[in-house]
Amino acid sequence: MTGSLFGTAAPAARAAQSLELVRIVTALLILIHGVYRALAGGVVPFGDWLDGLGFPQGVAWATTVTALEWIGPVLILTRRWVFWVCLAHMGVLALGLVLVHMPFGWFVVGAGRNGVEYSVLLLTCLAATAWAYRPTRARA
Repeated sequence: MTGSLFGTAAPAARAAQSLELVRIVTALLILIHGVYRALAGGVVPFGDWLDGLGFPQGVAWATTVTALEWIGPVLILTRRWVFWVCLAHMGVLALGLVLVHMPFGWFVVGAGRNGVEYSVLLLTCLAATAWAYRPTRARA
């Protein structure tokens, strides 16, 4: 089928290259977030905030999330355990979306502040990357 309601699909090679760009940029954005938190002394305040929400061992959770934000992107960039790392990041981002951003609505800037739109974009990029790198079953 050469045409449809949505037009023709992108050529496979360019679509694959585009997804690689999404993988790389998403990993770098997550890495920058974790590096900034660690270098700016934000791990303990993040942990204290988690404690305030009722999470046990808030600083341990904050340290784990920050470590994931350092190690996970490196694994994604080197194409190691990409599917599993993306799922882990999606879990963290989904929780952050609910706990931090959802009370502020949709918009990050403009019509609102601190909303969920950026988290939704990152979740979508991680989901697309996870889907592309999902494990395949060997056929007999």
